[in-house]
Amino acid sequence: MSAGVTPFALKDAPALIERLLPVQKLSAEVFKERKAGPGQTLVPLGAYWKGRKPLILNKACILGCLLPASDNPARDLEIFEKLMAMDDESFVARWPRRPKPKEILATLNIACIADYFVCNPPTSMPQSAPVDWSKPELEDVRVHWRDDISELERHRLEAQMLPLAPYRERVEAAKRPEEVMDTVHGHIWDAVNAHLGTSARSFPELVEQLGIMRYGHRPRVADTFCGSGQSPFEAARLGCDVYASDLNPVGSMLTWGAFRIIGGSADERVQLERRQQELVDKVLREIDKLGVETDGHGWRAKAYLYCVEVRCPQSGWMVPLIPSRVLSYGKQAIAELVPVASQKRYDIRVRSGVSDDDLKAASKGTVCSDGRGQDPYLFHSVNGVEYRTKISTLRGDFRNADGTTDNKLRLWEKTDFKPRPEDLFQERLYAVHWMKPKANGKKFDYEFRTVSDHDIRRELLVEEFIGRHLAEWQAKGWIPDMRIEPGDKTDEPIRTRGWTHWHHLFPARHLLLLGLLRRESRRGEELVLLSRILDYTSKLCRWTTSKAGSSKSGQGGRTGGASDNPANVFYNQALNTFYNYGCRGSFPLLQLLGAPLPEAESLGRASVVCQPAADMLASPDICLTDPPYGSAVNYEEILEFFIAWLRKNPPPEFADWVWDSRRSLAIKGDDENFRRGMVAAYKRMTECMPDNGIQVIMFTHQSGSIWADMANIVWAAGLQVTAAWYVATETDSALREGSYVKGTVLLVCRKRHGAHKTTHDDLAWEIQEEVDVQVRALTGLNQQAKGLYRDENVFEDADIQMAGYAASLRVLTRYAVIDGRDMAAEAIRPRVKGETTFVDSLIEFAVDTANRCLVPQGIPQGHWDRLGGAERFYLKLLDMEARGAKTLDNYQNFAKAFKVRDFRPLMASQRANEARLKSAVEFGRAEMSEGSELHQSVLRAVLYGMMELVKNVDGSEVLAHLTLNIPDYYSDMTRRELAVELADYLARRLEAMRPEEAGAARVLRELVKNQRLG
Repeated sequence: MSAGVTPFALKDAPALIERLLPVQKLSAEVFKERKAGPGQTLVPLGAYWKGRKPLILNKACILGCLLPASDNPARDLEIFEKLMAMDDESFVARWPRRPKPKEILATLNIACIADYFVCNPPTSMPQSAPVDWSKPELEDVRVHWRDDISELERHRLEAQMLPLAPYRERVEAAKRPEEVMDTVHGHIWDAVNAHLGTSARSFPELVEQLGIMRYGHRPRVADTFCGSGQSPFEAARLGCDVYASDLNPVGSMLTWGAFRIIGGSADERVQLERRQQELVDKVLREIDKLGVETDGHGWRAKAYLYCVEVRCPQSGWMVPLIPSRVLSYGKQAIAELVPVASQKRYDIRVRSGVSDDDLKAASKGTVCSDGRGQDPYLFHSVNGVEYRTKISTLRGDFRNADGTTDNKLRLWEKTDFKPRPEDLFQERLYAVHWMKPKANGKKFDYEFRTVSDHDIRRELLVEEFIGRHLAEWQAKGWIPDMRIEPGDKTDEPIRTRGWTHWHHLFPARHLLLLGLLRRESRRGEELVLLSRILDYTSKLCRWTTSKAGSSKSGQGGRTGGASDNPANVFYNQALNTFYNYGCRGSFPLLQLLGAPLPEAESLGRASVVCQPAADMLASPDICLTDPPYGSAVNYEEILEFFIAWLRKNPPPEFADWVWDSRRSLAIKGDDENFRRGMVAAYKRMTECMPDNGIQVIMFTHQSGSIWADMANIVWAAGLQVTAAWYVATETDSALREGSYVKGTVLLVCRKRHGAHKTTHDDLAWEIQEEVDVQVRALTGLNQQAKGLYRDENVFEDADIQMAGYAASLRVLTRYAVIDGRDMAAEAIRPRVKGETTFVDSLIEFAVDTANRCLVPQGIPQGHWDRLGGAERFYLKLLDMEARGAKTLDNYQNFAKAFKVRDFRPLMASQRANEARLKSAVEFGRAEMSEGSELHQSVLRAVLYGMMELVKNVDGSEVLAHLTLNIPDYYSDMTRRELAVELADYLARRLEAMRPEEAGAARVLRELVKNQRLG
């Protein structure tokens, strides 16, 4: 594997990721993987873990750390893209269908067909292509590739058949590289080896050889915040040795499962599937023996629909709390409330095939709200009299002296698993969704039914069974007995239902099924898969029904037929309680347990442990981490939902782990404890890696203070920043109102060697020079790579901005002492709220220096320096819009760069992929008052003048308004010069986008230039 390479030949060579990374293409690939949803490789193993960095991003980081940066950056880029399957030849393998020889000959210009193809019979074929196959004499001709044509030559010819579309559009149409892993890289190895001096024919071979050349051995990759296992899994799939750890045992378990289940060998998979099927069959036999989920006529329960029931304090009636009585849009089924006046309660009758009007009426139930953020209330009517009572009133909510909220709900006890008769909130089965195999055995018939007396008897059988076995099963660890500890997320079930132990969240049917499964789960793989179905159980599964999807595949909307199912618990990162909920039957849950999972064999050695990041014991060469910076997901709380089921009697694979969330040790938030925890973690990683080791820290670019925070951590951990890249994923979603953007910064760091000193004054020149060099390098590579990119830039302005930040941080973090201050000590000094620390001032200075590289072409530096932040923002983003940029993350990032408080008033659209600024006409007379960030600015006056000219206001009037809208117009001649410059700039940028406004800008420019003064 490693023959011919020289150990440590690349020991001191800069890594490719420190010099370049094709972030625009990488962002498109990341977005492609994100859109795959449950089709992503590791997601089906634990969709409840939301904070995942895509595998393709991890692959780019690992390869970028191993590959050397040579003195030929364009060739470095080309080789990297071959390894990432971003080159044209790779897209041939990624395309949904490869072109047939006849299609190639009908399309391409080929001087000699015989150079590539064999035709039979050959006599009637023309010598060159394109060929007109409609000719009668060519009807029976058969064409196939010559046997001596290499796969690379085929790919090069077939690549000419690909559409000449922007890279993002091409990616949307193609398969993901990992979907065609066996064929996508076959053509690259000769070019890769020639450039790198290797002899690899696969990724494991290449990775090992590069590892020997850098570190003297196969590279070791560590992730001490492994979470769902994305980074460790991809590292092992590439052939690295891997060390993975997480404080939370569920994160460690998911990572372990990624290696052992998704990444297992073919033989291991066969054995696992056999054991799982045996487990499913055994448990289903026990359920069927009890006779609690079948009706005796071939029908089996698919789902049970329950609701909370409460006595209305005004009417005295027992009222089921059902926000919507619609059971199914596809079946047009509803739950109808039938008053039983003699008992002051409602029967609930199921009707299917109702009219559209009935369906619409059923969308309003007995729980209503007067708007978002308003308290829900119970609503029903008796004999025409309406009764309304707030749910908070029913609970008896009150405020304590310390400001906390409490209520009069009874707190459930450990022995409870259903409400007691005296409890305020009762639970009621109100419909059953049944399923039965069709005659051909391939699909099922489904129907909703009213709850019958037989159904009630079956409910009582389940409750009696759990009542007899609860204490015993809890003692053995088959059902949880763990108390719910209060917290930001875990307070919800305690406050809204009175539930105090985790088993209270589960209906009796799920306690039965899960208890049987937990009893039989004795291996690590079985616990991983048990956790997978836990996400689809409990009273926290809201009932969902939808019509047939209207979107086409790949458009991001819903596809397929109508659907009626309980949702999973963690559709978001909270423990949401519902007034009505769905309980999946045992059969569909067991089907999910035995469902096939993706296959992606991991090839490197892997060690997975459960411990704090600061206690790392490994000696990694590369650390690739995604720490919980400012995380809004309280994993340490919500994952106790799973820990409660897994903590007692864990299998041997997990026996040494601490089966507790250890909330007090979790690194979270962005306060002082967070910073100290991060410093301890990264300092330990730095101590454990070799002098030429490298770290990539991933974090979300979501706060203006993030650079100061990360600089503090880097300084205190003994690291130096060497590069930073921004990878964006954009998502249009109705849930997020079309403006949700998630982007990730990759901060590349090395060990800081020596104790270099400098002063603030010297830093200014050094930072400016470093930023200039960085910007020139990236813009130069844009020019060099024009042919490779078909006129698409390798780096857009946002990438160059990020590289400028990195260059400034590279200079700052190079020094241990600045102005006589020990930077490591400064970095961990406690912050006082509102204080601007020495580090803060340095970072602000560095970032401001980096932002000087953002001056758009056509505006002199002197004029640019006089503009306000909002003016700079508008002019820069208009320049980018003129070049086709329209993703919202650009606007968000540049607003932070130019310190714009709120950029939204300047936007005409904030859709994630269709964002744009307001035009002069769309501004109208807005943003002229004191509250606006454009108030009394030259730019706003120019835009106002353009608007008037478009509306045919007389030129002399426009000019008069301009002089009034620009303060000191006559006393400061530079203001007039700036108005001319901005009008000229706007005319050139708007020519293609808004020609009418461009014309107005030119007229305004001439009016001001030719204005007679005095």
